[in-house]
Amino acid sequence: MKKYLFTTLLTITLISTVTTSCSDDFVDPKVPYSIDSENYFNAKEDYDNALVAAYDLLQSSYVNVLLGEIASDNTLCGGESPTDVIGFQQVDDMIHTEVNSNLRDIWNWMFAGVQRANYILEFQNKTDFAGKTQLIAETRFLRAYYQFELVKWFGGIPMKGDARFKIGDEKTIPRSSAAEVYASIESDLIFASENLSPNAVQKGRATKGAAQALLGKAYLYQGKFAQAATTLQALITTSSYSLETNYNKLFEADGENGPESVFEVQYTDVEGAGFTCLQCSEGNVAVGFSGIRNYTGPLFSSGFSFNIPTQESANAFEVGDKRKDVAILDIVAFAAANSGVSYGKGNEDTGFFNRKYLPRKRSANANGDLNLTNPNNYRSIRYADVLLMAAEAYNRGGIDDGKAREYLNQVRRRAFGDNNHDISASGAALTDFILAERRLELFGEGHRFFDLVRTGKAVGTIPGFKANKNELFPLPIEEIQFANGNWKQNPGY
Repeated sequence: MKKYLFTTLLTITLISTVTTSCSDDFVDPKVPYSIDSENYFNAKEDYDNALVAAYDLLQSSYVNVLLGEIASDNTLCGGESPTDVIGFQQVDDMIHTEVNSNLRDIWNWMFAGVQRANYILEFQNKTDFAGKTQLIAETRFLRAYYQFELVKWFGGIPMKGDARFKIGDEKTIPRSSAAEVYASIESDLIFASENLSPNAVQKGRATKGAAQALLGKAYLYQGKFAQAATTLQALITTSSYSLETNYNKLFEADGENGPESVFEVQYTDVEGAGFTCLQCSEGNVAVGFSGIRNYTGPLFSSGFSFNIPTQESANAFEVGDKRKDVAILDIVAFAAANSGVSYGKGNEDTGFFNRKYLPRKRSANANGDLNLTNPNNYRSIRYADVLLMAAEAYNRGGIDDGKAREYLNQVRRRAFGDNNHDISASGAALTDFILAERRLELFGEGHRFFDLVRTGKAVGTIPGFKANKNELFPLPIEEIQFANGNWKQNPGY
C-alpha cells in the first residue's frame, strides 16, 4: 500500500491565510508570494477558480464512503492482512482511538472543504458579476455538504460563520453543538434550494434538487420528520428525476449522471481535467481499495480486497431481488461461469466483493496507477434514496403511511420486476421494512452505519459497537492538543 501524509485543520488554515516567501535563485526574496483579499476576488474568474477548489475536496470523500461501510455490519475491513491499513481494521472492530490516521483524514479533508467554501463567502461582497447568486448558492451547498459529513462522523464542530479559521482560533472558538451545526446546514441548503438552477450547467455541479435532497436528509437525521417529508415531497413532485429501469446500469460508466442521479461526485482518469470538468481531476481511490486481489479475467481489474461483504449481508437479500448480483460479486460463482478467471484471497475473505464499486477494465491509455485513478463516479444522492427517505419521514412522523408504502414499493418494484413483493404493513412494522430496504437498495454506498446510529439500531447489530461511545468518532488527537483544552474529546475516547 502507498503511504500519504496529510495536514491537520490547523495546518490547512495556512493554505489561504499566510503570506509566504522564498529566497532561491528563481524568486526575488523581496517580493513575497501572496494571495489575499487585496489581490484576489477582483473578477468573476477568481470566484470561479475558488469554486473549483471548493468542489475539489469532494473527491477526498472516497474514504467517508469506504469507512461508512466498513464501520457497519455490511462489510469487513479485508485487505492483505489485519495490519494492512490498521486504521480501517480498528474501525471495523470498533476499537478505534483518537490517533486513528484514517479518521483524521476525514476530519482534515472535510474541514478543508469548509475552509475553501468560507474563503469565497468571506469575500462574497467584494466584487459583483453576472451569475454571482448561483455561485454563492453552490458554495453554500458545498459548505453544507462538508459540514453534514463532519457532524455525522464527529458531532459538534467549531464554526466561524462566513470566515476562515486562522491560527489561534482553535484556542478561542469553541465546538458548536450538533444542533448549531445542523442549523447552519439548514440555512445554507434553504438558500441553495431557493437559488440554484434545477439543471447543472456542467456535470457534477450542485442543483436545486441536490440541495432539496440534502436538506431533507439533514432534517431526517435530526428526527424532524414533518420538515423532511415536506422538503422531499417538493422534490419528488416538481423534479424530473426517475428511477433508472436497469439497476445494473446505475453503476456502470454509461449510467453516470443519469435520470436517477441527484448528486454525483465526479471522478476521471484524465489528469488535469479539473478546470474544465469542475470537480473531476482525480480517480476514485475507494474503487481500487475494494478491488479483487490479484485478479485476472473479464470485466474487472485487480485491487486491494478491502470492504468485503459479509455472508450475513449477502443473505439479507430476498430470493428474486435483482439487486443482489449488482451489489455483491460472488467471486467463486463468477470464476466458475467465466473462463480464465484467477484471483487471490486476502484478509477476512468471504468470497464476496462490493460489485458496485469494483474497478472495471480500462483503456490501455488510462493514466496513472490503475488502483488509484479509477474513474468511477460516486453516486452520493440517488432518487431511490430520496424515495426511501420520504417514505421514512411519512411513516416515522406518523404523517401518511399510504405515501410511505407508495414510495417504498416504487423501489421494490424495480428490485423484483413486479408488484408481487409490495409491502402492505403500517406503523412500526412498516418502519422496519423501510429501514431494511435502505440497507438493500443502498448496499455498498456508505450509508449503513449512519442509518443504524440515527435509528438507534447500532447496538447489537454492529459487532463491538458500544452505546454512548461509538455513535460518534473521536476528534484527532492533534486537534485536541492544538486547541489546548478548548475542544473536548467525544465521550468514551
